[in-house]
Amino acid sequence: MPTRRDLLAWAATVATLSVSRLVRATSSPARKPLDLLFLGGTGFLGPHQVEHALARGHRVTLFNRGKSAPGLYGDRVEVLTGNRDARIAPGLSALEGSRRWDAVIDNSGYVPRHVADSLAVLKGRFGRYLFVSTVAVYDTATAGPYTESSPLRAAPAAGVEEVTGATYGPLKAECDRIVSAALGDAATTVRPTYIVGPGDDTDRFTYWVERMALGGEVLGPPEPSSELQWVDVRDLCPWIVELVEQDKPGIFNAAGPAVPVNWEQVLRELARGSGKPANLRWATREVLERSGVRLPLVRATAGSAHFSGEAAQTVGLRYRPLADTAAATLVWWRSLPAERRAAAEGWPTAAQEQEALRLLAAG
Repeated sequence: MPTRRDLLAWAATVATLSVSRLVRATSSPARKPLDLLFLGGTGFLGPHQVEHALARGHRVTLFNRGKSAPGLYGDRVEVLTGNRDARIAPGLSALEGSRRWDAVIDNSGYVPRHVADSLAVLKGRFGRYLFVSTVAVYDTATAGPYTESSPLRAAPAAGVEEVTGATYGPLKAECDRIVSAALGDAATTVRPTYIVGPGDDTDRFTYWVERMALGGEVLGPPEPSSELQWVDVRDLCPWIVELVEQDKPGIFNAAGPAVPVNWEQVLRELARGSGKPANLRWATREVLERSGVRLPLVRATAGSAHFSGEAAQTVGLRYRPLADTAAATLVWWRSLPAERRAAAEGWPTAAQEQEALRLLAAG
């Protein structure tokens, strides 16, 4: 029986084939071909970045463990096999030497020690280093809205390296600081909010697209007036490649859409794209607790945080309409094998949703 890793690898291949066809049809050659090194490159973001880079005429090298979708790009890229953790053989040895790259795009930096070690091995052998961070680095205990200069979370305790829901933000914040301190203007840091679209292996946004498409009585989140922010992977990843083409320094929140929207507006828009009527019922936190339902993308606490995306827009990031994102996500999702769709993570079951709806009706 295939594991979830197997199913994700299959989904990555489907996404890559689709992305490759689209990118070849819409991309033009770059003015100057670059030698690009991707740390990672086979997950959710990788195919969208790599395919765009290849279509632009860049020479692509990947460094990864070779375990997730090996052979994904055939002979179109060079693959260096290793491990971001220098303590796990063969570690970073494949990156040693005198070879140079025009730019490094770091998709897989989650642990400060790993990021620091990679920078040490590659020191002096690249022009620009783009680090994919996250808006989870911001200390949301401070007042928002959050701009690129807002305070970051404190570093985790010494020795903490396991990435969990609680440690993800602090670990990424420390990685973020390490890159900035080591490289200065040679660093570009991109801090996305939720990344959505075809190939999304988190299954979070996909839940809402699929659920609204099914119609019927739908359990919506508490506080429908709370803001929701996201960026489509098909907007984010080409823009990341273009930032390194432009040798653009700085820190940028990738947090759309351009005009803020709330949960009710988002779900109404998703419903409009469905052929089946949907009747939204807004949950309460008490009902969610009693029914055991956890709704994807819904904050555990009341309220919402706003992350300013203005700086990214000034350097070319554009956000496509939600309807486009939803339609493409649904087509991709329904192209996957039933086993992969059945393995969706974090979705409430139909029985759980019905129980929550019953509790709401009972008052």
